[in-house]
Amino acid sequence: MVNWRAVLAGFVASIVIGLVSGLGLPFTDVSLPVIGAGLAGVLAGGVAGYLNNRSLVSDAFHGALATTLGAVVVTVILTVLGTLVTGFLGLGIGLAALAFIVFTAVPGIVGGAVGGLLHGGDEVETGRPAA
Repeated sequence: MVNWRAVLAGFVASIVIGLVSGLGLPFTDVSLPVIGAGLAGVLAGGVAGYLNNRSLVSDAFHGALATTLGAVVVTVILTVLGTLVTGFLGLGIGLAALAFIVFTAVPGIVGGAVGGLLHGGDEVETGRPAA
């Protein structure tokens, strides 16, 4: 079962980091040159995995899901902005960036697994008492 709270937190982290990072917006690479797509994926996946904290596979899945959803939103926003500024060149670059989204899942998987491990183990799920 998907923990949507963890996915939403990772999704928001992915969007914020993706738009603030040097690869996200033009001319911001001077202020934040070290944050790239990979590091943004690891951080956003780590947030989702940390909050999920069920198992290593589940944490990695939640990290990949949050990072990929965030990458889709960032790519769509930047494609629209790029098309408005540069016309068809921005549209072409944006469509090529959609192919890159497949590769953003890998840092999200790693980040989700690491985030789950940093949280300190498996969460014990409790059921309803039988009365």
